[in-house]
Amino acid sequence: MIESLTIGFLLFPRLTQLDFTGPFEVLSRLPGATVRTVWKQAGPVRSDTGLTVLADTAMADCPQLDLICIPGGPGVAPLMEDEAVLDFLRAQAPGARWVTSVCTGALVLGAAGLLRGRRATTHWASHDFLAALGAVPVQARVVRDGNLVTGGGVTAGIDFALTILAEIAGPEAAQAVQLQIEYAPAPPFQAGDPATAPAAVLAAAQARGAGMRAEREALVARVAARLAA
Repeated sequence: MIESLTIGFLLFPRLTQLDFTGPFEVLSRLPGATVRTVWKQAGPVRSDTGLTVLADTAMADCPQLDLICIPGGPGVAPLMEDEAVLDFLRAQAPGARWVTSVCTGALVLGAAGLLRGRRATTHWASHDFLAALGAVPVQARVVRDGNLVTGGGVTAGIDFALTILAEIAGPEAAQAVQLQIEYAPAPPFQAGDPATAPAAVLAAAQARGAGMRAEREALVARVAARLAA
């Protein structure tokens, strides 16, 4: 019999919605699971592409979570210096069975001091920031280190959630969910990873992200200095 679990996703303005909705689609199908969506206050939260999602639980009212997941997106930048958010994560982590992230949500865990000495992954464009935040960077879709589970960029959140579901309910249950959501990736292009993307496509993506990259470099330097102090 599968025990009841309380799963919490941290929502925030300008999150990448698939970082959240991919794992939500998988983990919400776990029998006995209660899934909460958490932010500073309950109410609508607008993603980076304009889709609005609903936070149903304020941080102050959030019970102890069995699994906490931090999605990523452009909105992680202010979270990395938001003491209310970081304190919430530090308070939840010791009592959680799983502390997790998808994509650049790992940077928020790092800013909270929860990646020190732990193996982790994140989106390819931010992967080199992990070491400055105390993590041991690993190139993989899903990385587990004890009760810390991190997923790579965006779509890796589905792999991440299926991995956790298999541990909780068994491989057959995870495969049943995979079949139900018809998760059978067969992309029309092999451009989903810097190692396989055409050089021109990768260069264009890096150029588009140059501004955010420069801002994030400065941010990570500040956070790393605070963690070291």
